[in-house]
Amino acid sequence: MHFILEGCLQKQRGSQKALYDFFYDYSMNICRRYTHHEEDAIEILQDGFLKVFQHLDSFTGPENAESLYPAFTGWLKKIMIYTSIDHFRSQKKYVPTDDIESHTDQPVSGNHHPIDDLAYQELMRIVQTLSPGYRSVFNLFVIDGFTHEEIADTLGISVGTSKSNLAKARENLRQKLKRINARTITKYE
Repeated sequence: MHFILEGCLQKQRGSQKALYDFFYDYSMNICRRYTHHEEDAIEILQDGFLKVFQHLDSFTGPENAESLYPAFTGWLKKIMIYTSIDHFRSQKKYVPTDDIESHTDQPVSGNHHPIDDLAYQELMRIVQTLSPGYRSVFNLFVIDGFTHEEIADTLGISVGTSKSNLAKARENLRQKLKRINARTITKYE
């Protein structure tokens, strides 16, 4: 990993291709979470890698070699997330919803959750059906671990809007999962 990054810093095409190929699937999965369209995900990925190569000199990796991979992966992930958000801002696809300063989440009743029966890919497909605003907040909070304050700063919305969009995204997902669960139960009866 160290040698590939060094080669990228020296603008060696072979090292850049090696880095791109090695992290392609990982990066593409991040980009896909933020868009409905494969073409947009590819564009975001390309823009993200361009930023990686342009700003690689600002990556300050750890001293020990064992920590280099996780440190670089975290740095790359952040670039892909922010590039995805920038893409939606430029396309004006992110439309914040109402500004509600507080909202409490209602837990799903019962011990069994429909999500227990879903494969990851199917769950991601369902998340893709959310509106861009809900999907962005859901991904940033649930999957990428951002706080509401970080989401508000990143998306240019209020903390209340972030909380509201997350609550509405969760409720939309609950309803979709209930419908899927009902169809699954009916199918096996």
